[in-house]
Amino acid sequence: MRAVAPMVFIVDDDPSVQKSLTRLLASAGYAVEAFASAREFLARERYNGPSCLVLDVRMPGLTGLELQEALLAAGRRMSIVFITGHGDVPMSVRAMKGGAVDFLTKPFDVKALLKTIQRCVTKDAQDLGEEARVTEIQERVKILTRRETEVFALVVTGMLNKQIAFELGISEKTVKVHRARVMEKMRAGSVAELVRLADRLGVIVPKS
Repeated sequence: MRAVAPMVFIVDDDPSVQKSLTRLLASAGYAVEAFASAREFLARERYNGPSCLVLDVRMPGLTGLELQEALLAAGRRMSIVFITGHGDVPMSVRAMKGGAVDFLTKPFDVKALLKTIQRCVTKDAQDLGEEARVTEIQERVKILTRRETEVFALVVTGMLNKQIAFELGISEKTVKVHRARVMEKMRAGSVAELVRLADRLGVIVPKS
């Protein structure tokens, strides 16, 4: 399967900024798409590869900060670098609290921008990789039976087979059978690995 090229999206209402940034980023080896407004960008279908959004703060209509909030509300995780000619501290704080990678003021240093975008793309690739791993683990959990899910939830807390048997009202022998199936279906070679898989899920499915 072919790797998807890193993409940099530019959202800025100034055509000259769009043109200069497009030329700069294309020469640095990135695929680039430029948009004149936040709403124009929102209309684009979601990009599935590693990407970075270079976003102007002040634009007619939806502002850069409002676009950031709209993306968060829609569950569209994106690495964002804000650029502005009229920035202030409250604005930058709001952007960073929203998860922005950086907040640069115009005129910005080209090397600093390229370095930030590289950091942005690297972070996004790592996030996408982690999302894929979590999705794979979730798919493994789905093939567990209800009882196996209950055993899984208790095994990762450190409970012994006899304790799990007492908790669930089943025999220790039955717990061993379910435990073996959990290890097999979750593709875990040890309890420690099973615990790591549970940690990746964030919150283990609770026992019923």
